[in-house]
Amino acid sequence: MNQKDLDLQNQLSQPKLRTSAFTILVREYQERLYWHIRKMVLTHDDANDVLQNTFLKAWNGLDGFRGESQLSTWLYKIATNETLTFLANKRIRSINSIDDLEDIMLQNLQADTYFNGNELQLRLQKAILTLPEKQRLVFNMKYFDDLTYDQMEQILGTTAGALKASYHHAVKKIEHFFENEDN
Repeated sequence: MNQKDLDLQNQLSQPKLRTSAFTILVREYQERLYWHIRKMVLTHDDANDVLQNTFLKAWNGLDGFRGESQLSTWLYKIATNETLTFLANKRIRSINSIDDLEDIMLQNLQADTYFNGNELQLRLQKAILTLPEKQRLVFNMKYFDDLTYDQMEQILGTTAGALKASYHHAVKKIEHFFENEDN
């Protein structure tokens, strides 16, 4: 753990410094966590909602953070769980099947005024949406967030070997998507 994180963790454990330390924590991690979440929920508004819930959970869970992992790992784990909960609730509330949710998410992405990607980025998002949720999550964490398998193992509680297999299958499915789309 780097010295900056150790200092921040120390400040978070002190009641008088907690609020200002948490503000620093939010500034330090909000953009990375936003994009981690956004790649799963796709729209700006949903990503902001999940990000707010993530930091609310982190604030409420500060007393339970024992420092056994890095602050970033802890925050990614909260963000990932909040994202998966959000997607599950969204699916339960409004959708009859998984395919329907992915179609709606893609339509929302295309209509999102904050999405400024080109056609290739949109095609990649379509391909990613064809993946099962777990593979989508692993692909996003490895490809976009550039997390190591060890970091993902701590966040997701899955072995590095299983994560590597998941990523490999995801890449193959995305390659297959592009091959079939071009035909």
